Amino acid sequence: MPEAYAISAEAIQTERKRVNDDLDKFDAANVIKLDEVELRPMGPGDVHLKILAISVEHNIDHAVLADTVNIAALRGGKIYPGNSAVGEVIAVGDQVTRFAPGDVVITHCNGEPDIYGYPLRIWAYDQPESIGWYGREAVVADWQVIRAPLECGLNLWEIAALPLRAPTAYHMWRRAEAIFRLKVSREKLARLNVLAFGGGVSELFLMLARHEGHNAFFCSGSPERREHLAAMGIEPIDQKKFNRFKGPDDVKAFSKVVKDVSDSVGMHVVCDLLRGPIFPAGLTALARQGVNVSAGWQLGQKISYDSALLSVKQVTLDHTHYETIDGCSAATDLYGVVFKPTVHKEVYPFEELPRAVREMHQNTQTGIPIVRVAEKLPQSVSALV
Repeated sequence: MPEAYAISAEAIQTERKRVNDDLDKFDAANVIKLDEVELRPMGPGDVHLKILAISVEHNIDHAVLADTVNIAALRGGKIYPGNSAVGEVIAVGDQVTRFAPGDVVITHCNGEPDIYGYPLRIWAYDQPESIGWYGREAVVADWQVIRAPLECGLNLWEIAALPLRAPTAYHMWRRAEAIFRLKVSREKLARLNVLAFGGGVSELFLMLARHEGHNAFFCSGSPERREHLAAMGIEPIDQKKFNRFKGPDDVKAFSKVVKDVSDSVGMHVVCDLLRGPIFPAGLTALARQGVNVSAGWQLGQKISYDSALLSVKQVTLDHTHYETIDGCSAATDLYGVVFKPTVHKEVYPFEELPRAVREMHQNTQTGIPIVRVAEKLPQSVSALV
């Protein structure tokens, strides 16, 4: 049986007891542990993958902490996580025609599409029986993989950073821009002010906005990420100057900066978490008719706001989840053309994946964390390392 990392409800309970439920002291490396997994038998429409590299995603942090729901407990006591990977096809079912052994593919995590193609559940998170890609090998249906764009100009680690984040950013941007255009036509206002906070999805969101000619602003505490985006014409704002918005005075100071950089107009589109300390800062930044778009559940599931004030400004709050399968393919076409991610300076070996999760939780990484899984890489990607 191949090695794979697992998160168990028992390990979560043990670690929570150790730190007396103080999540600031919680060590994710004590929860996500190397295990073995029995892969299901190959079906006629399946592909068997050797995992080459993966990116560490924030929903893994939530699964480890059980800070929103205890997904390991809900899934029967243990999950095998991993929502984003680059893999080599090593075998295919007899009905698979799109892929052949030796092909390099990327995964998407749409676990169960609804009637419109959007996911009801996420693979390797809340989709029942799903086995994720934080392992040496995996078996999935052929519709769950997309041919990797090896000629896009990105290296292997940059490609590995994008399978989950790029479709999320693509989905959020096309919705946010379309919602704003329902209210304000391009003839009325051609160039928008677009603000995003923090991490990998936000970076890609702003790359899309900038690529389409809009003013883009990146509010982050990471100097490495701000520098990377500044080179693309995206204006940096140091989040640490506002004490990460711990109090109303911090939000007020941030609001003044937003007014200064936008000629007192504000932001027409804001990408944030719709929760936590960033939420009031994002609302304050919005211009009239503005759209605040969000994905994920980080920092809680409940929010509150002044609905009368937002009504007067005609602000729209939009919750998103993840893209359709077609949307994932469309986002993949933008690798290297629009999407050029910031990758953490260290590529972690497979054995150090728990440390990568810990350091993501501690917010000490300089970009998207990548884990190399395969010790020997196929010739087709050797030039990309």
